Amino acid sequence: MSLTNSVLLIFILLMLLYALYDEFGMSLMKGKTLLPIQLKRSNRLDCLTFVGLVAILIYKNIISQGGIVTTYLLISLALIAVYISYIRWPKILFKTHGFFYANIFTSYAKIRAMNLSEDGILVINLEQRRLLT
Repeated sequence: MSLTNSVLLIFILLMLLYALYDEFGMSLMKGKTLLPIQLKRSNRLDCLTFVGLVAILIYKNIISQGGIVTTYLLISLALIAVYISYIRWPKILFKTHGFFYANIFTSYAKIRAMNLSEDGILVINLEQRRLLT
């Protein structure tokens, strides 16, 4: 296996692990999920740019008669990126002792204030940062 295929395989595995953790892992950690809330999607243009660049690599690999395994790995990478950005929904999971937001668990004790803006954005002020959901 070439270095390119090895690197592609590592990134594909990391993206799959992230997708599995985001979909199933957070639901199972830190107790029972009391309230899951779907959030607005963001970064769609970033994913479109990434998939476009991978499509260029696929085209270049096919034209230069590169390895078929590399082509399949690039297609897999593009499909996983599309799943992560366009199919799955970002969410906030409220648990008994805290909540998961952006894949990070935050305890309720760290919340200093919560406000809801007029345009529907929930602002959570923590000890050292501000979360906008």
